[in-house]
Amino acid sequence: MGREADLIGYNTGALHYKENTHLVQSFESLGLLCKSVNNKGYNVFGRGCIVFPLRNKQKQVAGLYFRVVEPPPARMAGIKQEKHLYLKNRQGLYPGYPNPGTARLLIPESIIDTATLQQLPEITGNYELLSSYGTNGITEEHKAAIKELKDLEEIILFFDGDEAGKEGSKARAGELQELLPGIKISIVETPENEDINSLACRQAGLSTGHEPESLPTGRQVFTELLQNRKPFIFQKKSSNESSIEDKKATGPVSTPSLPKPLHSSGQAPAAVSARASNKNGLNTTNPYKIIFATGTAVYYIKGGIPRALDSMKVTIEIENISTGRKSRQRFDLYEDKQTEKAAREAGEKLDIRADLIEMDLNYLTDLLDEHREQQVKENEPAETNKKVIIPEEQKAKCIGFLKQKQLIRKFNRLIEKSGITGEENNRIFLFVIATAYKMPDTLHAMIQGSSGSGKTYLSKQITDLMPAEDVIRLTRVTESSFYNFGEYEIQYKLIVLEDIDGLKEEAEYAFRELQSNGYITSGVSAKNEQSGYFNTVRRIVRGPIGSIATTTQGEIYEDNMSHIFLLAVDESKEQTNRIIEYLNKKSSGMINKAGERETRHFIQDCIRMLRPYEVVNPYANKILLPPEAQKIRRLTELFHAFVNQITLINQYQRKRDQQGRLITEKEDVQTAIEIMFESIILKIDELDGSLRQFYEDLKAYIMKQGEEYQNYRFTQREIRQALNISKTQIYRYFTDLLNLEYIAPAGGYSNRGFKYKITYWDDIKALRDRIKKYLNDQLGRL
Repeated sequence: MGREADLIGYNTGALHYKENTHLVQSFESLGLLCKSVNNKGYNVFGRGCIVFPLRNKQKQVAGLYFRVVEPPPARMAGIKQEKHLYLKNRQGLYPGYPNPGTARLLIPESIIDTATLQQLPEITGNYELLSSYGTNGITEEHKAAIKELKDLEEIILFFDGDEAGKEGSKARAGELQELLPGIKISIVETPENEDINSLACRQAGLSTGHEPESLPTGRQVFTELLQNRKPFIFQKKSSNESSIEDKKATGPVSTPSLPKPLHSSGQAPAAVSARASNKNGLNTTNPYKIIFATGTAVYYIKGGIPRALDSMKVTIEIENISTGRKSRQRFDLYEDKQTEKAAREAGEKLDIRADLIEMDLNYLTDLLDEHREQQVKENEPAETNKKVIIPEEQKAKCIGFLKQKQLIRKFNRLIEKSGITGEENNRIFLFVIATAYKMPDTLHAMIQGSSGSGKTYLSKQITDLMPAEDVIRLTRVTESSFYNFGEYEIQYKLIVLEDIDGLKEEAEYAFRELQSNGYITSGVSAKNEQSGYFNTVRRIVRGPIGSIATTTQGEIYEDNMSHIFLLAVDESKEQTNRIIEYLNKKSSGMINKAGERETRHFIQDCIRMLRPYEVVNPYANKILLPPEAQKIRRLTELFHAFVNQITLINQYQRKRDQQGRLITEKEDVQTAIEIMFESIILKIDELDGSLRQFYEDLKAYIMKQGEEYQNYRFTQREIRQALNISKTQIYRYFTDLLNLEYIAPAGGYSNRGFKYKITYWDDIKALRDRIKKYLNDQLGRL
């Protein structure tokens, strides 16, 4: 067996990799397929093996791994052969020690699987690879190397889809979570009885003997599996776990010597007769009085159980079924010491063995866990309970649409068909921003407009085009609302705030941190049950998120403005007339509502078909934004992110580089500038969107008053009546223009009204033309 050559083998299963392993041909071309390295015997130095180098921290070859891919020669027939071979005292990692700057570490089950993923740029460009040596093969050398990664954020285990792989991934995830408690651990759910290499074989058209029809084809199977990975929930094993498992198998412990359970009144307790209502012995008919009966005692859980999954603090009444005596206590079933103490005290009072009560309580904890998890699943909204499956016919239709030229313009026409009239630029701008919620660089929008201008309606209509399972709408947000979400509950979701004006300062800060940093943390006080003292516990809510919010405020907190896109609702008379015409048609039955719904569903399915990719923009250093724009650094960052999102929407038409990144084309940059132009102007103009529209209407009205219009004096009432604006709104506009010195008082009296005149006649049209020429000149030079 090659022991004399210091080779150690394991896993003696026979699989003919020469015929159906995706890697063999690649390794033959690299000269790594050994052919009779040593003629002393089949396994002496891996005749018919693929050889992989294991490297130490200095990137030197410290060990070798041999994978048998050819059957043994005839003379070796009948002799048990190993197929995984290592040098004795195995040292080194494959493909080597991780890069010190690694943020996401992907650990496949085997070296073959790791080598398979190394051939996929879309994987190597987004993850650092480190091979395990089997389901139990994360060694101390692995752990030491992982602990040195200072920037590590997540470890992803990608083991086989057989039972050993599933159990092994959970066990290794628990070890890594104990080793690195602050790091996110995720597990990829590999299809049943598949592994990474078998999936690659299917992609290459090679037979593995079990090809499930439901799996995606091509390389996207790996990106989809990784995208849908599940966070690992770590639960520390209790000291009584073995006895609990025995209890699950045999049922609650009974005490044969006890008489038939009766109250002192001579009647059987209701709990005992209700035991048949739940086959596991837990009666949950009344959720505020849960009953659990065994041969030892009857347990009443008063007031229900907590919903938070990090504790099981209950008020429990334990009744001696023989004497009717009761013990009442309140404690956390998740705390072993509290459970032991409660069992001891109840046993002393009720004259029952404490170890039997403790075993009942441990089993009861498991039953309550299962009951609570079932409640959580039942209470989840339907759209978050299951993943939306797009029919193959619809998939083909969506992909055909996503491959069309001038896709953004065609999306804009579909948006109009879905029921959004007018707002041609704003609606496509907002649509592109909204679609970024599932991408690497999420985007955020703030819609400005006066009361009743339609800003909330526009926000709702656009976000209705996003997949419902990914949208979270909030009409009211308290100071702690964002901190109370689950750790991953809002990750890669679109948060929609219908009105941000009422947000408290603490909630506004949390929302801003989610937008800019991608996570929020809080320190909350929790009592240490062992010491009795209060300690600070760190809670984290992870993003990133996409967001859309509306406001009537003209001035927004500066930090909020710097990392969001600003949109001003079209409050012109022309837009008002378009909306009225649409509403009239809708009421008279001239609008096909079913057609609008069908269009919305089609757009949602198209968004579901988009995948997150990294984008590289070769034109990024050739377009400069106007230097007079406010916060030019942040605006440039937003511009690049918007260009990337245009590229991502066009992903079915864009080429990729060797690392699997989408490559931006000139058309994407041009489209981004066209759509973003109004937002760029808002960043330059010191008047907000609705104030600018009012000021332009005011100037137009004054210019109609004769040749001496520049000296024309007017009152608030005159302008309010001429432009049909409410008293509250006209007061806000006049106050802002006075503060900015665009108008000034010009006489009048407090009892008869003050008069004003325009003192600063700016030319916004000339500014717009100049900025447009500045950007178009740069586009022309690309």
